Amino acid sequence: MHSNNKEDLLSKIHANGFAVIENVLDHEFIVKIKDELNLAIQQEAKYHEDHNYQDYGMVLLCSLYNHSFIKLFDNKRLIEPFNEILGEGCIVYAYTSSSMPPNSKNYSARIHKDCPRMINGYITNIGATILLDDFTEENGATWFLPNSHQSVEAPTESYFYENADRLVAKAGSVWYFDARLWHAGGKNKTDQWRHALTINMCRPWMKQRVDIPRAMMDMELGDVSQQALQKLGFHTQVPANYDEYYAPPEKRKYTQKAE
Repeated sequence: MHSNNKEDLLSKIHANGFAVIENVLDHEFIVKIKDELNLAIQQEAKYHEDHNYQDYGMVLLCSLYNHSFIKLFDNKRLIEPFNEILGEGCIVYAYTSSSMPPNSKNYSARIHKDCPRMINGYITNIGATILLDDFTEENGATWFLPNSHQSVEAPTESYFYENADRLVAKAGSVWYFDARLWHAGGKNKTDQWRHALTINMCRPWMKQRVDIPRAMMDMELGDVSQQALQKLGFHTQVPANYDEYYAPPEKRKYTQKAE
């Protein structure tokens, strides 16, 4: 289900739990960020000391590794759907890779949803899987159950796979989804990595899965845009002491209103 305008995308996410926008990333950017993602995956494997861990292929926090991962937040077409649904103050809850190793699968292959929270008529989290390769049935295209974002109970495995669709789309596309949608990664049956990134965006009053500003405190961020810093949570930091609490407005770490 592909969307070409804002109203169409919003109605599809509310009604069906998902929508796809094509050509959000250009080829040049995809090539660059895939190279950087491969290096990040190798560094994460070094942290775990081998490749035999359940999240192999999932970088826990992409913004730690290269400014290209941060510059992604300057892409207006990528960010606008988040702002329309969650408000302009929305921030990153999680920013991972969603890559699938060759001839394998990983922990994402379980049937799950990214947000267990259910508030009637109110969305707290929106996910966006950013395709860096074409997603095909052969390389592990994501399974998802349409309209399941209103279902609290997990579907049985048999019901899920009998009724689920596949995210078959071209590189550069973005799959936006209500984070309560039940889905599962597929198995990559090819000899090549299948790469993607996933951003889970939340309301600004919510806690991030990882304290991103604190995790990035040793990085040089002088050339990072204010929009990127805002989305990464730098404008919604809780004061750590009296001096930060009573600082003048222009020096405070919490500079935006909750939405």
